[in-house]
This record gives sequence, C-alpha cells and structure tokens, in this order.
Amino acid sequence: MTDTQNFTLSQLGAEKTIYPTSPEQAVLETFPNPSPGRDFWITFDCPEFTALCPITNQPDFGTLTIRYVPDQRCIESKSLKLYLFSFRNEGAFAERITNRVLDDLVAACAPKKAEVKGAFTPRGGIGITVDAAYP
Repeated sequence: MTDTQNFTLSQLGAEKTIYPTSPEQAVLETFPNPSPGRDFWITFDCPEFTALCPITNQPDFGTLTIRYVPDQRCIESKSLKLYLFSFRNEGAFAERITNRVLDDLVAACAPKKAEVKGAFTPRGGIGITVDAAYP
C-alpha cells in the first residue's frame, strides 16, 4: 500500500492555498499512522510563530515545538502550518495559545502522548515559556 491510499487530504497538493483567518476556521488534517504497532515521537519545530497581544494588539513572536506519539492518526504538516498561520490575527496570551494548540492537536488525532512548548520572544525584558502536556 502506498502512503496515499485509503484517505484524502484537501490542503496538501491543492491548486490554491486558502489561508484561514482564525484557528476556528483552520482544519488540522490527519492521515493513518504508518506504524501503529510501535510508539514513536513526531516533532514539529515552528520557529516563526506569530500571534497578537490581546491587550496592545502588538505582534508576539515565538517558537512552538509540538511533539506527540501518534495512536491511529498523524497530523499532516501543511494543514498544521496553515493552522498555526491563522494565529497571526488572534489576540491571546502565550499560556492560552500553547494550551489551545495542544487541545486542538489532541482533538484532531487523539495521540497517546503530546507536548507543546511555546517559547515566546522577550517583551519588556521578560521571555515566556509555556509547556503543556497530554495526558
């Protein structure tokens, strides 16, 4: 069986990329775990994450590191990129963003384990790092 049998992805390979304007509009697509009998970690490094401060509306920059052990489904990386891009218009604190990304990842693929680390660039001399884990 090839990697593209028995499932479809609407965003990967689409003729035109549609950029979601909010996390609610974004869709995290998944595909079947190619090795469901083995536990393994998948790590996504997202060094150009951007959101908005909910008070000042100024941009906040950070690095998100997403790690998970898949169960039956894996997250497709282009859909993750578009999902994370959608936060550029979202006003939220680092704590909320990090936990939201974890919650949405868990809802999309029901992993065995997952971790999201948000390391946000200092503003006013203080950097913020938030670690969230599932379960």
